[in-house]
Amino acid sequence: MAYETDVLIIGAGPTGSTTALALANCGVRSHIISRGNWMADSPRAHITNQRANEVFRDLGVAEDVARYASTWELMGDTTFTTSLAGSELIRMRTWGTGDDRRGDYLRASPCGMVDIIQPLLEPILFQKAAEKGATFAFNTEYVRHEQDADGVTATLRDRLDGREYTVRARYMVGADGARSMVVDHLGLPIEGQMARAGTVYTVFNCDLTKYSKHRPSILNWIVTPDASFGEIGMGLLRAVHPWTQWIAGWGFDISKGEPDLSPEAIIPRIKVLIGDPLVDIDIVRTSIWYVNQAYVTQYSKGRVLCGGDAVHRHPPSSGLGNNTCVQDAHNLGWKLAYSVKGWAGPKLLESYSQERAPVGKQIVLRANQSRLDYAPLNACFRVPGAENPVAAGIARFRDPGPDGVAARKAAQAALDLKQTEFNAQGTEMNQRYESSAVIPDVDAKPEEWRRDRGLYHQPTSRPGAKIPHAWLVDRDGLRMSTLDVTGRGLFTIVTGLAGGAWKEAALRLDLPFLRVVVTGSPDAQDLYCEWQRIREIEEAGVLLVRPDGVVAWRDIEGTPDASAALDRLSAAIRTVLDLQDLSAIPREKSSSPSKPSGTPLFA
Repeated sequence: MAYETDVLIIGAGPTGSTTALALANCGVRSHIISRGNWMADSPRAHITNQRANEVFRDLGVAEDVARYASTWELMGDTTFTTSLAGSELIRMRTWGTGDDRRGDYLRASPCGMVDIIQPLLEPILFQKAAEKGATFAFNTEYVRHEQDADGVTATLRDRLDGREYTVRARYMVGADGARSMVVDHLGLPIEGQMARAGTVYTVFNCDLTKYSKHRPSILNWIVTPDASFGEIGMGLLRAVHPWTQWIAGWGFDISKGEPDLSPEAIIPRIKVLIGDPLVDIDIVRTSIWYVNQAYVTQYSKGRVLCGGDAVHRHPPSSGLGNNTCVQDAHNLGWKLAYSVKGWAGPKLLESYSQERAPVGKQIVLRANQSRLDYAPLNACFRVPGAENPVAAGIARFRDPGPDGVAARKAAQAALDLKQTEFNAQGTEMNQRYESSAVIPDVDAKPEEWRRDRGLYHQPTSRPGAKIPHAWLVDRDGLRMSTLDVTGRGLFTIVTGLAGGAWKEAALRLDLPFLRVVVTGSPDAQDLYCEWQRIREIEEAGVLLVRPDGVVAWRDIEGTPDASAALDRLSAAIRTVLDLQDLSAIPREKSSSPSKPSGTPLFA
């Protein structure tokens, strides 16, 4: 049967472009379509957390992302102030930059955080995918699709001339955003509420360096009566390009319809947030967006799989959106590639929804809860019943009397609560998958969380978790992460010098997608003993790590018997990939994904 492409991707945003890049890295064809003439045309998502940067590292674009991003240090403080030029009320160290948290972030990952706006990120992902063979069509919209046992036939429309045509693919990915037609046509179940609140966003150019450079902050919350409506109840000045392009935002009452978006209405409000009536403001774009709280509970049906904003719809609070989109794609990309290549049975693709749908629900609830969690902070700066509650609240907050003392104590507790939004490393990094593509330990007990699961990352090699980060050293003395010797489209066996039986078993299997890393060998020296401390298996034990860095299976004790190792390893791979017989897998090594530079298949 003739296919125009292996995977048709509807949407060129972070999910679609990341999926295309993951497929291209595995040598699998994809075709991306986009309704627009190019990528995102507004700043949208920007906070990029450690796990997303690990995905970019695995896909080979981390350096490109870093080149265009604002650095971790510039994300720094989040301020709460009467205006950008006015007096501050409180500050908060955010995104892991504080003295009390930075070590947690450095220990957890080889990657820090960065701030990169969507119009800069999307072209990086898209261009790399196109360079590696992905094809694309802009000004093209999805109309409908039909699927059968062998593939998907999608009807598309050229928006320039109105012509409709069909594309035949083995699989289709719906990455077409929060108004996803693909999700609608599949009839995927959605829980929650759309458009429950509204926000005005204005992108504008204005040099505010003198108000920001001395206290680098991506987010500045403005406590003022002029922007006191809604759950958050504060205005926002968000740095897009520090410190010359910004977004001003505030809530509006959706029951009264859309607000006045004319420059005459918008510019005075922006000047109030800035606190300097003499600044020159050049408006780039003004728009409104609605707060959604909805998630899809099943991400796929047949040969069509959906991801990104199409399946989790939520406000930007906690900075989880774009990060979750690229992680959806990272999880899906290798599974599609292995399915196309005949390296997996149907259950592998079913595991995508099993693993990612719980994450989507979690981040939708977390992002909306983060908005609600501004209420205690707002209470510190408001006096209910006063003629001007906010002005009275600010005056009380500065009062030396008992009411002021109580308000300042309450502010401390309110900031502690906001740690769950601004320093929530655990929420970002502690995903644990349960699916047919993960084999739990025999008689496994529930994981015990040593610290708050939302605030702190907990490394573990338990199946379903991402392989822990530890620094290894190669034969040239160069430092590399355990994340650098796994992934890259391949399964990886990780064992120690005492685990020779696993290396022998892998050699006998001779699978095109299987790499062996022996820690302690010249290519992966554990000179810091970091891996030994956190691996949670004996040196003769083994981890089977999936292409997305997730531990699929482990044998804690190991075995010295190569035949026993072969039986155990073979059974694990068959289970994870839903295969009856590994001998049916094509052995042409040329068809395997690219291995990372300098890392032998058998190290």
